[in-house]
Amino acid sequence: MNMAKKEKKKVKERFEWPFGPRNYILFAIGLLVIVVGYISLSAGSITLAPILLILGYCVLIPLSIIIRGHAKVTAAEEALAEE
Repeated sequence: MNMAKKEKKKVKERFEWPFGPRNYILFAIGLLVIVVGYISLSAGSITLAPILLILGYCVLIPLSIIIRGHAKVTAAEEALAEE
């Protein structure tokens, strides 16, 4: 009986990727802002380029990592997983 409980726990502990679609969208926007910043820098902009690069590197990319991608599992979903 004890062995059966351990096997059930192993089934429950499946890996889920912590990033959701919101994370990937923010990351893509961050990369786009960085690319536009470098293009602007190569065109000679000394005001817009640093603003875009700082926005991309220091705001958007970290936000895409920090923001929670998936919602918490509800009690109903947890009960269904146990069955």
